Amino acid sequence: MTLKELLPSLGLSLPDRLTPVVWPRTTRKVAGDIEIGGVSLAGIAGRYGTPAYVLDELDLRERCREYMRAFAGEEVAYAGKALLTRAVARWVGEEGLSLDVCSAGEMAVARAIGFPAERVILHGNAKTPADLAYARDYRVGRIVIDSLGEVARIAAEAERPQRVLLRIVPGVDAHTHTALTTGTEHQKFGLSLATGDAAEAARRVLGQRALRLCGVHAHIGSQVSRFGAYEQELRQLVAFLAGLYAEHRITVPELNIGGGHAVAYVDGDDTFALDDFATRIRRVLRFECQANRLPVPRLTVEPGRAIAARAGVAIYHVVSVKRAGGRRLVAVDGGMSDNPRPSLYGAHYSVVLLGRKADTAQERMTVVGRHCEAGDILAEDAPLPADVRPGDLLAVPASGAYHFPLASNYNLVGRPPLIAVRGGRARVLVRRETINDILARDIRET
Repeated sequence: MTLKELLPSLGLSLPDRLTPVVWPRTTRKVAGDIEIGGVSLAGIAGRYGTPAYVLDELDLRERCREYMRAFAGEEVAYAGKALLTRAVARWVGEEGLSLDVCSAGEMAVARAIGFPAERVILHGNAKTPADLAYARDYRVGRIVIDSLGEVARIAAEAERPQRVLLRIVPGVDAHTHTALTTGTEHQKFGLSLATGDAAEAARRVLGQRALRLCGVHAHIGSQVSRFGAYEQELRQLVAFLAGLYAEHRITVPELNIGGGHAVAYVDGDDTFALDDFATRIRRVLRFECQANRLPVPRLTVEPGRAIAARAGVAIYHVVSVKRAGGRRLVAVDGGMSDNPRPSLYGAHYSVVLLGRKADTAQERMTVVGRHCEAGDILAEDAPLPADVRPGDLLAVPASGAYHFPLASNYNLVGRPPLIAVRGGRARVLVRRETINDILARDIRET
């Protein structure tokens, strides 16, 4: 006899099954609660308060290992913008990945744990003088040039030959959300092939004794589930390499195709077939290089969301429940300050009640945040028990990427803690931000 047969009401509080593609791999349902890494989410809420981010260390490490196996012999660089703390930097470093960063702050986190500088790649469309000075002092391995003006600026900062890549706009539409599209013209990233800026940037780099052109880079967007756009990107990049050889008689050793691999947030979302992708993209690269009589460069991929998103779960307390316009609104003690993605991109999330057994069937409800914005919505049409009430706990899976780095102090609400779990133990990676923390930056006038 199963637990659900012994306790029929248990099936009302949690769905019959948790959708595997959106939850960490160590997730277990336990008598109305959910355990991740052997730790109760309700117990974490009781000990550390809510809102809180919970991060499954083993899940994140296993996804790093999957990428390293799929791209054995190539380079996998974790995109730190998805989620970066000292612990996360240490984990991905121990798993053999390189690290993609885009600010002095992200470099500082990596440097604080001794992440090897030669495995750091600095990105960014508007690198500040402070960013470039930090990169010089840290001696980062590679800097990705995003505009013509950066060539001279990076050369002026270099105290030794600095390896650089050119970020190319390949003119490829990945057919994702407009705000996540980065491979087409008329967006802020990269050097255009169509206008000749990419070719001109190569000329300028080759004219700088302080710079070493080691490769090219492109990124076509995020939440891309099909391979065709990556194949188009590769063809454009290899054609550019062929142009470099024709004009300058040089070949470069690296080709970085970025990341953007899709992650499921709700049941039915597209996922990404990593092993099939690795096989196909290598085959296309070999074919295109042979067709252009070029040596095959080392491939770099830059997954971020695909490694971190499903390792994380956000937990909240319900503050109020009411009806408005025919909808039931469930307001929680967080919102767009700890997860702005629904407001920014129209992102959808799963929501699950935990910590108690429900006595009623499920209804579709809208989960809203606490902030003074009508658009502060975390999930629409979320199936929750009809008796959901203040004090209940809700869990939102697939919260490991972009929640923590995009968090703000809107309405002067403190940012949540980040709690790592593994082997039945929870530990704080980043503590909760307090009112005193907020006041400490606000200088009192005398």
